[in-house]
Amino acid sequence: MRKLIFGIAASLLMTVSAMAMDAKPAVVYDKGGKFDGSFNQAAYDGAERFKTETGIEYREFEVTDDAQREQAMRRFARDGNNPIVVIGFSQAAALEKVAKEYPDINFAIVDMVVELPNVRSIVFKEHEGSFLVGVMAAKASKTGKVGFVGGMDIPLIRKFACGYVGGVKSVNADAEVIQNMTGTTGAAWNDPTKGGELARAQMDQGADVIYHAAGGTGFGVLQAVADAGKLGIGVDSNQNHLHPGNILTSMLKRVDVAVYDAFSDVNNGTWSAGFEVLGLKEGGVDIAMDEHNKPLVGGDMMAAVESAKSGIIDGSVTVHDYMSDNSCPY
Repeated sequence: MRKLIFGIAASLLMTVSAMAMDAKPAVVYDKGGKFDGSFNQAAYDGAERFKTETGIEYREFEVTDDAQREQAMRRFARDGNNPIVVIGFSQAAALEKVAKEYPDINFAIVDMVVELPNVRSIVFKEHEGSFLVGVMAAKASKTGKVGFVGGMDIPLIRKFACGYVGGVKSVNADAEVIQNMTGTTGAAWNDPTKGGELARAQMDQGADVIYHAAGGTGFGVLQAVADAGKLGIGVDSNQNHLHPGNILTSMLKRVDVAVYDAFSDVNNGTWSAGFEVLGLKEGGVDIAMDEHNKPLVGGDMMAAVESAKSGIIDGSVTVHDYMSDNSCPY
């Protein structure tokens, strides 16, 4: 009898262990690739953190052609990868199709909502983080003119821009925010030459601080700003180290946390589908502070940022979400 009980207990323990280590994660990056230093890079960092902490390998695919999205997702699902995390709004149509075909596989998508019972949709309050860097830009500007360079001209990127304008105007109502988008196709995320051109044009108009939300295109923006001795603001990942002394801060969008949590939740047996919105209160967006930009951020600037942050979190400061009505009232 004792042997029987021991055998049953051992069997149950093995079953629990198997359930706890069930993750065979995979990630599909959007155009620009995992080393874009920005959006996709953050996803890669989250996947790497999971691998380092658990020892579990993950599979990955870098999209270069729209037709590859569905192919990559279906191949991972067919091979039993779980969860499959896809990065970027452009993946939504392919994900919806594949997720319906594989209802027992858990999927997650960043920056779009796909309403299926096996899909976790993760979106961010980019406008809140952009408001904070807008406060910093206005405090740092000597000309009263700052710039914004977006990647693909879509409502999501205008959401970044509008939050930034709100932050700038909260400090200096008379400030001018010069805005440009890089293009209207996916190529706009990976055109550093164009990014540099747009930044130089904005600086020619007087902008002395420029924030980008342009993926790999942003490398050109930050390089042009540094070459001119002005200030840039990075996005998504911490880009402060790229040009120390010329990058005021970076607006962190914690895609790394979204990917890490998705992988971990399946691995720990705590997965849930549905809709997640991550803002300042949830730790989904923030500003980057480190040794590279600390000399640029004085006490007055930091106090203004902390005041704005606490106001946004407690609701006393409202930041307009461009995507709520496709308008920017600032």
